[in-house]
Amino acid sequence: MKVLIVKTSSMGDVIHTFPAVQDALRARPNISFDWCVEEPFASIVALHPAIGTIHKVALRRWRKQLASPATWREGSALRNTLRAGHYDLVLDAQGLMKSALVAKLAGAPVAGFDKASAREPAATVFYDQRYGVPRDLHAIERTRRLFALALGYEPDLSTLDSGIAVPSGNSPVPTGQVTTLLHGTSREDKKWPVQEWIETARLLVAQGFTPVTTWSNDKERAVAEAIGQAVPATLVVPKSPLSEVASLIGHSTLVIGADTGLTHLAAAFGLPTVAIFLTTEPGLTGPQGQYASTLVAHGEQPVTPQAAVTEAMTLLNVKGR
Repeated sequence: MKVLIVKTSSMGDVIHTFPAVQDALRARPNISFDWCVEEPFASIVALHPAIGTIHKVALRRWRKQLASPATWREGSALRNTLRAGHYDLVLDAQGLMKSALVAKLAGAPVAGFDKASAREPAATVFYDQRYGVPRDLHAIERTRRLFALALGYEPDLSTLDSGIAVPSGNSPVPTGQVTTLLHGTSREDKKWPVQEWIETARLLVAQGFTPVTTWSNDKERAVAEAIGQAVPATLVVPKSPLSEVASLIGHSTLVIGADTGLTHLAAAFGLPTVAIFLTTEPGLTGPQGQYASTLVAHGEQPVTPQAAVTEAMTLLNVKGR
């Protein structure tokens, strides 16, 4: 059976889908999976060795250039490529209008959430098969249940396995105990103050760890360089492709990160991971994993560097038992 997964974005949502793929591969080894994803996240999908063809979609870019002939050519080419895949089933694991429209392009039966379960109920108009999954479950479990219903098996929810492999990389990773600090995130209100990251780096050095950080834009570069200047033992890695950053994270001893997709990636790799949530609640979308933990700021009670490092050491000790 040949199945196309449609989960176009964001990075965290893509990562949340991997356990469902693992469930399906164990229960239905005759299934092969391809994936349609936004072009910036194709290298994340490629971390799963069982995914065959990765179709890149550019909805974010196309929306800004709707009048461009190039946009329509790319959309037509995607349609032709998806139809050439001759899929037995398309699984829209996102439940949005945009993902449903992409799923329909493949010209195969489409399965997804029902009206009560989808994030955008109108998307269900495009589905041939609709399944009810409670909305008060974590996103990972919701996706696992959707796959199981659509593909006909019972998921073993007592285990959590993402199945992804750490890529080899060319970015320098120091030997010994390494902590990657993931300070970059899309929203300003999710960002831990730079002084907190500096103090975290100092505490880690005192524990015998080498802090490592990277950046993807000018604002993140300023934070990374500020950490490096204040704590010279910190390795500041230059702006790198996402696959290189994934390799850097995967080869770390532990990770401390903001509410960002890369923190979900660290948890999916099975690393001791501390996620810092300042203005958002982890609730149904926070990082999950055997060695993942979330620290949440409450009102006037902040998340402190000492708390983050202490939690990281606890997780590391648990993993080492």
